[in-house]
Amino acid sequence: MAQKLQTRGGPGRGLAAAAVFLAMLLAAFSLWTAIPLSWVYIGSKVSATQFPSGGPYAVVAVGIAVSVLADAWLIGRLNSLYIRITGTNRLGPMRPNWLRSMRDTARVEGSVTVVEAVLMSSAMLAAIALTLWFFFLAGSPLPNQ
Repeated sequence: MAQKLQTRGGPGRGLAAAAVFLAMLLAAFSLWTAIPLSWVYIGSKVSATQFPSGGPYAVVAVGIAVSVLADAWLIGRLNSLYIRITGTNRLGPMRPNWLRSMRDTARVEGSVTVVEAVLMSSAMLAAIALTLWFFFLAGSPLPNQ
């Protein structure tokens, strides 16, 4: 099936590549948001008091580490799928072979790989989300007088 997708052109291949890219972006964005927040929530439910010992902290630390490793593995698998669909791991203009000139055989150096773009985009999205939360949703830490 992957071989058919790689050799066949058209909107189906582009749509599949976009879906895989968005799945990679969602998985990378969860590195900064869903994974830490969910493990802090789980750690708060493990603790019976507001001043816990090291147990809940260990649960949070180990859970985050294992989840990040699993998420990195998932991003790697999605990257392999993207490469099978598009035939490249670089972002940039992909022209059909019949539109390339004979001198257009050199690989474009300096273009960004898919994983680099996904991780940079997820870090920027996380920074924007943190900024919006901090200025608009968090409220003031100062006491009301």
